[in-house]
Amino acid sequence: MGQDVTDSINYFGSASSELIAKDFTREQRRDFTIRKEVLWESETATNAEVNRKEAEFIVALGANNPALGYNRWPKFKEAKPIAQQVAEPDAGKRRASSRSDSGAG
Repeated sequence: MGQDVTDSINYFGSASSELIAKDFTREQRRDFTIRKEVLWESETATNAEVNRKEAEFIVALGANNPALGYNRWPKFKEAKPIAQQVAEPDAGKRRASSRSDSGAG
């Protein structure tokens, strides 16, 4: 998953060659196909909007999950199983704490 803001026919992303190489045998490297699909485009989007849209697609499609894709940003956060979420409903929530000082010393 990536962004091509130049409309280049030759651009296929900037994934790590080392990560991709781990998924292919020497024989598979001799014959493979790369496919490019444009999922969204805009003539007026700012760079910030393009970056935000790219991150949305990466997360929505799981392209940052090391088991599925090559994107390493945004960092993949593995979801807890539902049973664990139910057993620990407050886990991970931020809590505000207050400290009262009675002035007694």
